[in-house]
Amino acid sequence: MNQWIDRLRLLGKLAMEDLWHDRKVSLCIAASLVAVIAPLLLLFGLKHGVVSQLQDELLRDPRNLEVKMLSSGNYDSAWIERLRQQPETGFALGQTRSLNTQADLFIGMQRFVESAEIIPTEAGDPQLNLPGINPSGHQLILSARAAQRLQAKVGDSVRLRAERRLDGNRERGEVALTVIAILDGARFGRAAGFVAPPLLLSLERFRDGYQVSEFGVDTGKPVGNLQPLYARARLYARDIDQVAPLERWLNQQHIETSSRLADIDNVKAINHVLGLIFGVIALAALIGCVASMVGAFLANIDRKRKSLAVLRLLGFNRPAVAGFVVLQALFLSLAGYLGGLGFYFVGSQLFDVLLGSNQATGTFICHITAWHGLAALLITFLVAALVALIGAMRAISIQPAESLREL
Repeated sequence: MNQWIDRLRLLGKLAMEDLWHDRKVSLCIAASLVAVIAPLLLLFGLKHGVVSQLQDELLRDPRNLEVKMLSSGNYDSAWIERLRQQPETGFALGQTRSLNTQADLFIGMQRFVESAEIIPTEAGDPQLNLPGINPSGHQLILSARAAQRLQAKVGDSVRLRAERRLDGNRERGEVALTVIAILDGARFGRAAGFVAPPLLLSLERFRDGYQVSEFGVDTGKPVGNLQPLYARARLYARDIDQVAPLERWLNQQHIETSSRLADIDNVKAINHVLGLIFGVIALAALIGCVASMVGAFLANIDRKRKSLAVLRLLGFNRPAVAGFVVLQALFLSLAGYLGGLGFYFVGSQLFDVLLGSNQATGTFICHITAWHGLAALLITFLVAALVALIGAMRAISIQPAESLREL
């Protein structure tokens, strides 16, 4: 084993010294590789950066994962649970009729929000994205606009008020809620309060004329064993690729839906087009690079026939000479890759500065990951090794006697 390592070390040293001796030729070959690798890295960085930015924007906006049920129905808890168990579903929660999802919020007599949206929520709600904060009982999460109009902060007590007409009499019910969080304005733009599902269900039953003690009224029909029925569901797909299958599942049950599937398809189309453009350009560049490297290596081997013959005369066998040629190709490809990587970093910074300030592109990003860089290095080595093998086939045909013919 040590003998093989010593031989490999000797071949590597000879290959490096020979490249340094012919450094002008070596520089030209490495520069030709840089001319191919740098533009490819920049092109792939732009493609990956643009698509990644668009995908991140899709994922950051929970509305892109939302599938809205446009038609109202009567869905029991079993149907809602079946919806939640669908593999495409990321979050699903039963919702009452639209007329029963509004109520007045107020603090004192001067700070109030009329007809604020009352939305059910629970842990894992992508609309809120508040890990560890989950309203229960008489707790409330306010949207930024509602909190601004109420001048409320976390810990304040907010009263929720609803009205109904029962037996010709107008009744008003109120319940005190505690603010546990205020939602960022970018997550939800309207005045709303997010509450636990049982509270919204109680609000609907109050409006439907049932006796709901937590709203401070003792009139109305007794609730008894009334089972909850939902008009629709708040529904979000697991990821952007699951929006279309989830929408199809609902449509198969004759439920009209709405989503941002068109925006998602646009991003996928951009990714496909950019991938196709990059593939064609990369293939053309790769073919040109291989042709250039084959010519350069074959010409270099013809120029060094005497030196290679001397190596054979000194006792280097054919595999050793082939390894010498392949190692030189790998060293040159490594130099070309590092040079191309350096030009990529300079070019990517230039793209980010020039295009990032453009209002049309916003935060423009040109970048590749470490895995992309490693894959590019392996591809470079693979192409260089395959090309070097062509030259090695010519090198091993050189006979030791050729070194003596010119003496």
